[in-house]
Amino acid sequence: MAKWTPTHEAPEPLEGPVVATITGGTILWFVLFLAQLPFYGWFDDHGHTWWVWTCLAGAGLGLIGIWYVRRRDAAIKRDAANRRDTPA
Repeated sequence: MAKWTPTHEAPEPLEGPVVATITGGTILWFVLFLAQLPFYGWFDDHGHTWWVWTCLAGAGLGLIGIWYVRRRDAAIKRDAANRRDTPA
């Protein structure tokens, strides 16, 4: 069986409000964590405490993601400014 190779180039990646998206997702994970805390006993009784800790992990990883995408966004803007200021 021959290996499949694409016959066209890949499309350009979509750029959108990345910082806002990651921030919103992080807030959502943290709100879900807080919403589950009052029911921790129920989760513990049924063996589902991993649900609570998954939400906390999502919020923690989201904080790292916010830091990452803010630095990425700043680097993209800095590069665009350097390209604009540098004569060709």
